[in-house]
Amino acid sequence: MRRAAEVWPLRPTVRYARTLAEALRTETIGGIVMLLATMAALVWANVSIDSYEALRTAGFGPESLHLNLELYKWAQNGLLTIFFFVAGLEVKEEFVHGELANLRKAALPIIAAIAGMVVPALVYLAVSWGAEDASRGWAIPTATDIAFALAVLAVTASAMPAALRAFLLTCAVVDDLGAITIIAIFYTDHLDVVMLLVGAALIALYGLLQRRGVRSLWAYLPLAVLAWYFVEVSGVHATVAGVALGLLTRVTTKADEDSSPAERADHYVRPISAGFAVPVFAFLSAGVRLDGDSLSVIFSDRVVLGVMAGLVIGKFLGVFGGAWLAVRLGLARLSEELHWRDMAAVSALGGIGFTVSLLIGDLAFGADQERATAVTTGVLAASLAASVLAAVLLHVRVRKRRNGLDDV
Repeated sequence: MRRAAEVWPLRPTVRYARTLAEALRTETIGGIVMLLATMAALVWANVSIDSYEALRTAGFGPESLHLNLELYKWAQNGLLTIFFFVAGLEVKEEFVHGELANLRKAALPIIAAIAGMVVPALVYLAVSWGAEDASRGWAIPTATDIAFALAVLAVTASAMPAALRAFLLTCAVVDDLGAITIIAIFYTDHLDVVMLLVGAALIALYGLLQRRGVRSLWAYLPLAVLAWYFVEVSGVHATVAGVALGLLTRVTTKADEDSSPAERADHYVRPISAGFAVPVFAFLSAGVRLDGDSLSVIFSDRVVLGVMAGLVIGKFLGVFGGAWLAVRLGLARLSEELHWRDMAAVSALGGIGFTVSLLIGDLAFGADQERATAVTTGVLAASLAASVLAAVLLHVRVRKRRNGLDDV
């Protein structure tokens, strides 16, 4: 038998790992980790852009399986699948137990989210009109980064009513579902129908096992990996498989269960997504030069200006305008806990595109490295501007509520 003294040194490590995992389940910590990864990428790229590019474009993987990908492509197509799996779980939870389960309650964030995708795309097209290949980037400003937006809300306005967070979360969930649909439909250049059908069959089998109550991880993990592979080689972006698997994960609890499969999956996978998958993607995507020449491009390229205007202006007008119009037309109602100035403040958070905007930007302009880099710079600048604007507006609302000036 091993002595207690031999076992004891492992315990602080286990406790530390559990504490770290628990921290990564919170929006604030996940957003901070992603921000640190972004800053590290910017520092490295501005110290030695050649070594940074050499890292992100280093290729590995079996060529025979069509998986010899560059490192940043592994992050896009592989690690972001984990992120979208968690997003799929959130969408399913919202549809069954959350705001989306009640059509009357769901109408406000759904309409706001749809308008928050349509208006930024129109703003982008208006600003970028006439620029070469501009039409490929219309979807870049349609996405909101859930992790960053919720992190800013948690840091700057934790005292705001829970209804505001519920609105933002539901709006961002619908936004993510819309973004992955856009990726699947508009950013698939070639399609192998046979491979896609095999992937769809594996995803359907995953859903069937969920319905039958199968609990073994080893029944699901191979299915998930194979489904990811066949969707990847079919030409459809592999993140679609992640969302599909998340949506098919059961969120109801059986009589002999303490928690649902979706709750267990979220508990274990979210720290991996927030602590590894998304930060690595951010690190391999956000490294751009910030010298005078690079920054001047974002104010001279109408595509980049369109992306920035779409995120900062279009998202605000879309989310806030969609919510206001829905209430005005009697399609939805505003929670009694909230005021329109609260909605204006949280609508500004919609301009934080980041993760999905960076992904769509690369899908749209990856073949043109100069423009892709400029678009990345524009997404970062717009997300920063939207974060600062929202933080200021939310701080003002918190202060006025604290002083009993809710109607001001």
